[in-house]
Amino acid sequence: MTLVHRSKTWADPDSAPTPDSSDLSPDTEPTESKSALASSKKRLEKEVQKLKHKDELRAHRSIFAMRRFLFPLGIFFGIMFAFAFVQPSDIQDMHAQLTLLMDQYDINLPQLPDFDFSRVEVEWKRIRSNIPEVWKFNTDGREFQVGESMKARGLTAKYPIVLIPGVISTGLESWSTSPDYRPFFREKMWGGLNMLSQVTFNREKWITAMMLDPVTGLDPQDAKIRAAEGINAASSFIQGYWIWSKIVENLAVVNYDTNNLYLAPYDWRLSYYNLEERDGYFSKLKTNIESFKKRQGKKTVIAAHSMGATVVLYFFKWVESPEHGGGGPDWVENHIEAYISIAGTHLGVSKAMAAFLSGEMKDTVQMNPAGSYVLERFFSRAERRKLFLTWAGSASMWIKGGDAIWGNSTWAPDDIEGSAHSHGELIAFRRPVLTEEDFKEDLRNMTSEQAGTWILEHTPSTFQKMMTTNYSFGIERDEDALARNDLDHTKWTNPLEVRLPNAPSMKFYCVYGHGKETERSYWYARGDYEFDESLADGLNPVCTDPDDPGCTSPRAALDMPLLRKNWIDAEYTDEITKPKVINGVKLGEGDGTVSLISLGAMCVEGWKRPRWNPAGINVTTIELPHRPIPGLPRGGANTSEHVDVLGSTALNEIIAKVATGAGDDIEENFVSNIREYARRIPWD
Repeated sequence: MTLVHRSKTWADPDSAPTPDSSDLSPDTEPTESKSALASSKKRLEKEVQKLKHKDELRAHRSIFAMRRFLFPLGIFFGIMFAFAFVQPSDIQDMHAQLTLLMDQYDINLPQLPDFDFSRVEVEWKRIRSNIPEVWKFNTDGREFQVGESMKARGLTAKYPIVLIPGVISTGLESWSTSPDYRPFFREKMWGGLNMLSQVTFNREKWITAMMLDPVTGLDPQDAKIRAAEGINAASSFIQGYWIWSKIVENLAVVNYDTNNLYLAPYDWRLSYYNLEERDGYFSKLKTNIESFKKRQGKKTVIAAHSMGATVVLYFFKWVESPEHGGGGPDWVENHIEAYISIAGTHLGVSKAMAAFLSGEMKDTVQMNPAGSYVLERFFSRAERRKLFLTWAGSASMWIKGGDAIWGNSTWAPDDIEGSAHSHGELIAFRRPVLTEEDFKEDLRNMTSEQAGTWILEHTPSTFQKMMTTNYSFGIERDEDALARNDLDHTKWTNPLEVRLPNAPSMKFYCVYGHGKETERSYWYARGDYEFDESLADGLNPVCTDPDDPGCTSPRAALDMPLLRKNWIDAEYTDEITKPKVINGVKLGEGDGTVSLISLGAMCVEGWKRPRWNPAGINVTTIELPHRPIPGLPRGGANTSEHVDVLGSTALNEIIAKVATGAGDDIEENFVSNIREYARRIPWD
């Protein structure tokens, strides 16, 4: 818009100031002044008309051209998406949750007339009944079908069954009665819609409650969180996102109920040693299995998913140990009919390493820019890492076997032909992004063993101590040493350092998916120095005795940032090279979460050797191809993604057959090159 200088006008000519003769040139003519004013007036009038015309056009523009429709459309679809997960019984709960939230924040609204929510529930049932099953998020039309087909064959419940969930699958609820946490008493702090509410509105308290004491590995002061109990503890993560519910539904059709089916939830944050020390978890599990045997005269089938498979291996050694479970060397043989490992993290997962180093994984770096920005602002890498470092349970998924299993700087067993870069280098750096200081530090690409040492060097001493006193990640080939490890609980989470139980008649099924790109190794970048907020390695670190009233952790007098920032190089993507790189993550084979080597190498080679399987337990491997149905949120009947596989038809059939005594029908099935990869590993 053009700015025009205008002279001040006066309503009263007598009040106008008399111009100084020095301000007027001899050439000034009254007619020229009038002409200039007239010209300015016309220009202003034209500009006003243009602005009016634009306003008229804007007022008559289509709502679609103005994009005004996007906001109400977003609200509409948001409401529909939310209600897709709502069950009729949740209508009443919404009213209670709203009341609780208003009380918590002291929100006072005028008294409203009582509203009959039962009518809303009735109407919602009517609406839901007209929605095709395939379009519902929490159901897809396959409920109970596997169970019905087994029942039609005349199969019925034969063996009691125990289900053991994986990491983060079990809901956690608050039992703290301290004033700060009383509003959350018996509320879900992990899992359920209440968790989303706490993370959104009470983020700091939620993080404080979910963190464990870095020294003891137990509850922090005033906070007390325990695993939820019962089948609902891991049936669904939040309403509509099922976990074990499909399996429970199908087992119920063939006469399973709470008398012969037990879901064994646990606080997955705890180290396995503390699971027993604080919660008596393994003692309870042993008692339940013994109770099944006493009442029903049958041995038990165990089905464990993800990290739950590592929990079971630990339990087998714990229950045999005279210093722990005291069951004796034949307890597993006498009490366990079959063990089904579902997507087991037998040899660890790469994402555990990245999480402890930088608080990242494929799921976080491959978010869209807007989502990544929100996540970083709301829950930063540093905050996530700090939380992960207190969860000793997840450290059990640190990758195991070192370079012998995962490869060296030039080779890895699962490298594909034509690879430009080996997966054997778990953490690599692009030379163009390295600084002169990095070269002075002699920073190089690192194998799994080198990366493990390097990551530990970047963690607090409390975390290092926790790792040393709870876990071991090597490979043991000496049979005498393996026998001694039967009494060393730090070895029991590593299948390469302990033997399978003395249970020759137990059936062992390795079931996992294949066909979904999985994070296998990483490209990393480095940044500036930052303060290490843990203060664990200073001159006056956090006290080892948390009850010491003189416990202080002052910063050093010369307070300098000494911790170097490291993060996945999300700017680097190359989908043409082998292996494919997306946002700094080198992708390999697996089920989308766990690498193929971890899923299957022990099943097809390691446990075929008497060194690690002296009883000669028969291990049957079943690979399920990942064939999701486009358009279905969870993939449908033929998915084999790490979590969604729990709802697949093939897995449900396997579990139902084993539980009903038809396990002999199950045959090995391979869709990957795991046998070839496993043969490349130097086991001996």
